[in-house]
Amino acid sequence: MLGHTVVTNPRFQWATVGAYFLDGEILHGLELTLWLTAAVMATGYVLGIAVAAMRLSGNPVLSGLSFGFVWLMRSVPPLVQLLFWYELASLYPQLSLGVPFGHAFVTVRTAHLFSGLLAAYVGLSLDVAAFSSEIVRGGLLSVDRGQTEAAKALGLGRLWTFGRIVLPQAMPAIVPASGNLLIGMLKATSIVSVIAVQDLLYSAQLIYNQNFQVIPLLLVATLWYVLLTTLLSIGQYAVERHFARGSRRHPGRGFRDVLRGNAPLLGRSLRGRSLRDQPAGLS
Repeated sequence: MLGHTVVTNPRFQWATVGAYFLDGEILHGLELTLWLTAAVMATGYVLGIAVAAMRLSGNPVLSGLSFGFVWLMRSVPPLVQLLFWYELASLYPQLSLGVPFGHAFVTVRTAHLFSGLLAAYVGLSLDVAAFSSEIVRGGLLSVDRGQTEAAKALGLGRLWTFGRIVLPQAMPAIVPASGNLLIGMLKATSIVSVIAVQDLLYSAQLIYNQNFQVIPLLLVATLWYVLLTTLLSIGQYAVERHFARGSRRHPGRGFRDVLRGNAPLLGRSLRGRSLRDQPAGLS
């Protein structure tokens, strides 16, 4: 009934949705959304791996710095981070590169350097770095330390041990959370519209500010987000199946198969119980 109402309600204006679904302005915003998601995830994950390595290094200074970074980034909402980087020129009108406390070789105005797009890229990358570092750290800690100790006893190198023993066993724990982080970041890029970055949502807003077709243009953006999220979910499922091949349960082990496999054991148990229940003189 709900689906029928959505389809037949003329106020949704599905003809307008179809007319703007492949509009050039919308596709431009879609392209920037995809680019920003890919760039943020790539940069954030590289930083996250470095932060996770610092946390697991055993060095109290590096571990403390990584803990403080993760704590700070997870405590501040992404939108607040974006606004902070966007308004960085209010704190530092100029940025200089040169000798500390000496001559500056290059000086640029912060307002010219930190555009809305760069502020979005930096803020979201740092946010991804904090969360991905915990994902990587949790995945590596899920591998039994005995695996590393056994490889060390066999004389295997650190890189070989990490790449061939530890990482393959950690991936089943890392991939699902990483896929969820990717999908979440795709949707989180919509907040960059607040600082006038022309992503998918901001492109839809520019159009409906001109023609006042608010609901149809929001539906266009929604349908694109649903389509992209669906494709990413399918890809995540395929990657999860690839890395879970060694730990997947046998597909045919249903209740009937388990019962059939344990039938001899159940039969012996029932026969023993029947003998115990018989009167003493009837054996």
